[in-house]
This record gives sequence, C-alpha cells and structure tokens, in this order.
Amino acid sequence: MKVRLWGVRGSIACPGPHTLRYGGNTTCIEVRSDDNDLIVLDGGTGIFQLAQKLLNEMPVQANIFITHTHWDHIQGLPFFTPLYIPGNSLHIHGPFDPVTSNGIEKVMDIQLQYSYFPVREAEMRARIEYSTLTTGQTVAVGSATVTGTLLNHPVVNFGYRVEHNGKAVFFTGDHEPPYNIYEPDDEEFAEFEAIIAEKESEIVAAMSGVDVLICDSSYSREEYPTKKGFGHGTFDSSIRMARQAKVKRLVCTHHEPTRSDDQLEALFAEVMSRHPREPGDPEIVLAREGMEIEI
Repeated sequence: MKVRLWGVRGSIACPGPHTLRYGGNTTCIEVRSDDNDLIVLDGGTGIFQLAQKLLNEMPVQANIFITHTHWDHIQGLPFFTPLYIPGNSLHIHGPFDPVTSNGIEKVMDIQLQYSYFPVREAEMRARIEYSTLTTGQTVAVGSATVTGTLLNHPVVNFGYRVEHNGKAVFFTGDHEPPYNIYEPDDEEFAEFEAIIAEKESEIVAAMSGVDVLICDSSYSREEYPTKKGFGHGTFDSSIRMARQAKVKRLVCTHHEPTRSDDQLEALFAEVMSRHPREPGDPEIVLAREGMEIEI
C-alpha cells in the first residue's frame, strides 16, 4: 500500500510562511492498495490538492471515509473537483450521528445549501453514493478492507483501519484518550475506571500491529489540562498507544494551528528526549503535507 498525506493541521487551515515545511491544510489522507484502489480518509482542505492530481487519472473512482463531521474534516469536500465531472464515481462513507439521527449523506446536503455554498449537490455530475457505517463494520474497497472503530471525541468519530495484502494502516481522526469524569472519592469512580480500561483495550486491539499509525497528537502534556474534553490527544498519549499496540511507525498529526513549524519541531524534540527509543518501539515522525509512505 501507499499512503500520502495531503493535510495535517487541525481545527482550521493555517497557510502562511510559518507553516511551509509541514503544511497548513486540514486533514486528508490518500491510501492506495497494491491494485491502485483509491481510499481517501477525511475531506479537509487538503483534499483540494488531491483533486487536482486526480484530474490526470480520469475517470475517478474513489471511496471517501469521513472520521467525523467537524468542519476541518469535511470542509474540502465541495471543492473536490471530480464531483463535478460526469463519469466519475464517489462513494462517501461515515458514521451515524445519534444526536441528530442523521446519516453521512447529510454532510453534503447541509454543506451545499445556498446559505453556505453556491452549488447544490444536484448540480454535481459525478455518481455519488453514501454509506452510513456502524462501529466494527468492515467495507471492501476492491481487494482492500476498511474497518471503523469508535474512538473518543465530542461527536461520533471513527478511526479507520485499512488493510491489504497483509499490510495495514490506522488513522484515528480526532481522538482524546478516555478519562474518568468522576473524582477518586466518588463511588462511581471505580466502575467508570473499568469502563475506560475496556474501551482503551478495544482501541488498542483495533490498531494492533499496524505498519503505520497516523494519530491525533495535537497538544503537549503541559497544554492538555486546559484542553481536556476538547477531544484531542497529546504526543505522549499517542506514543503510549503506539507502544501498547506494537505498531511499526507512528505518524503524529493534527498539528495545533497556532504552532509554527519551528515551534512544532522544538516541541517534538522535547517530547522525544523524554521517550528515547527502546527495543520494539515504533519509529516516530511528524506528519508533513506531501509525505509519502510505502508499506
């Protein structure tokens, strides 16, 4: 399989001189099976650059898997140029929203209202299909498979495991390690702690042994206390999960948009100084827009 990162920033696109090395676009990942099946994980602003490349590969057949429906993960979809061209086929997958009782098809329906965008979905000329997924469901894309796992975020968020020919990549989307909402003296504390342990075990099992784990690592451990409940992880929590899951490579992504490239590298160096590589540890790198990984 081949993986290419088209957007690695979190929350809001932040192009400019201070984000040139790692990129300012929000989340989008291209995965190609050995048979060249196209799987796209999330439709942040990075999907626009992917779209321009795909114009050289017409007709386009793509399966787009949305982790969740926050803006930074879907705001590039209306600018995915293959949607407007007859003969292309796009299948959009994503989780069910129990709060609104909406399926993933509502993402485009809401985005493409005239109040927000000048083109309606009815005016798009590609063939568009939708599939609303449940946690643990596996979808075949050609000879590859994609399996969604419920992670921890303020809205329903699926992490996706993509597998083909014995190789695997897992992308978390946005994920904050579950934490206990009770104080240690509360009688509910122990019961909730057991629930957390079970959920963490499920998550680690879902990403176990993958060749590449692309993981939400938005915050430093010092920043996290003021960001608790926002739904994002830290470099330290990502490293801990990667070690537990025995993955081969950890790619830290969803970079904090207020952090310049220089600040990002300085923070990463400080984190790595606290986590010297030990036998069996994964290789750990920063996600960079344009990064290509062959597995």
